[in-house]
Amino acid sequence: MISQQLLDIIVCPKCKGPVQLTETKDGLACAACQLLYEIRNDIPIMLIDEAKALPPQEQTAQKKY
Repeated sequence: MISQQLLDIIVCPKCKGPVQLTETKDGLACAACQLLYEIRNDIPIMLIDEAKALPPQEQTAQKKY
């Protein structure tokens, strides 16, 4: 589990904007870039080349914030 302290300071490496923990807690989503950064073994993989496009249901959820 990622600590709240880390979540408070981590940003999207592409736009430097905020990221949100996904509802399933398996990734960090950037609403501005529409990218998903996976969390593997409790470590967020914050590499732009490794990021995936947000699934449509996550895009809708992220727009609420």
